[in-house]
Amino acid sequence: MRTRAAVLRDMHQPFEIVELELDEPKAGEVLIRYVAAGLCHSDEHLRHGDIVPQFPIVGGHEGAGVIEKVGPGVTRLQPGDHVICSFLPVCGHCRWCSTGKSNLCDMGASILIGNLPDGTYRFHDDDGNDYGGMCMLGTFSERAVISENSAVKVDPDLPLDKVVLIGCGVPTGWGAAVHAAETEAGDTIVIYGIGGIGINSVQGAALAGARNVVAVDPLPNKREAAEQLGATHSCETAEEAQELVQQLTRGVGADKAIITVGVVDSKVVSDSVNVIRKGGTAVIIGLADPTKPNIELNSAMLTLFEKTVKGSLFGSGDPFHDIPKMVELYQSGDLKLDELITQTYTLDQVNQGYEDLVAGKNIRGVIRYDTPPLEGAPA
Repeated sequence: MRTRAAVLRDMHQPFEIVELELDEPKAGEVLIRYVAAGLCHSDEHLRHGDIVPQFPIVGGHEGAGVIEKVGPGVTRLQPGDHVICSFLPVCGHCRWCSTGKSNLCDMGASILIGNLPDGTYRFHDDDGNDYGGMCMLGTFSERAVISENSAVKVDPDLPLDKVVLIGCGVPTGWGAAVHAAETEAGDTIVIYGIGGIGINSVQGAALAGARNVVAVDPLPNKREAAEQLGATHSCETAEEAQELVQQLTRGVGADKAIITVGVVDSKVVSDSVNVIRKGGTAVIIGLADPTKPNIELNSAMLTLFEKTVKGSLFGSGDPFHDIPKMVELYQSGDLKLDELITQTYTLDQVNQGYEDLVAGKNIRGVIRYDTPPLEGAPA
């Protein structure tokens, strides 16, 4: 079948809307009709060269939709199921999955190549060239064939254009506060960068019982959003946050710091380590060019004060456990999703969506599709 998709052909180029050929699902795979796709900063990293995938690649790794066909051997999903996609597949039996670290599943090794677990591709152009899908998903396409290990079934009455955020930004930010930082009741938490990830670190810290949640962002709209969704304080600069935290904690320092800025640099890492107390933890979520060193710290500060700096992927959680949990928190009203969506776009407006993201206009942008179901497929 044919599908329209937004493709990146190289660094520093805009997304190109093309029509691709899409294969039928093979063993362990499903055909999904996407209803919505989130505009996450990670795809912008591909365009700017902070992360270099295998080009050409169909963009998008935050998606939700309806299963239309299943391949041989698929028993957990069936046509008509509504699913949220996990940007990290989970095999369930590798070393990492079997020891409770499924966010590090070995299947994730090829997410920047975009091939499916058998090493082949389902997107092709008219010349027979293969196209991978970002994170093995390619959610910037009307349809895709994905691994069943990337799809989490959810209730059919959920608004897919809202819960789509639970595929990446929500569990990554929420889990950074709850799992990686291990926020406890009464903690003081500082969060650097209030975008689609940082705003959910705010929600996670607040839900976990933090006494002070300090959001740091230069943009007034981001600080305002943070205060509406759980931040007790907000600051324009790291220097302001440092001074405020000293006042709030009587000179002790923050318990935890979470770095969710768009591009991590040495200053924000130093700021986060300086703001935490003895024995405190700084968690890095944001990304940067993996070929260049971007952290410079005084080791004595780590040794003498036993401070910890750690990374976190997918919020250090389990996609097949955390995604349903996030859905339940949304259904109970404890987790806000509708309020995170600043603007919606069509697939043809994907480049405008990323211009708005880079300009700081959006907390989260979402592409909504109006693709009709296949003939005979469940709606």
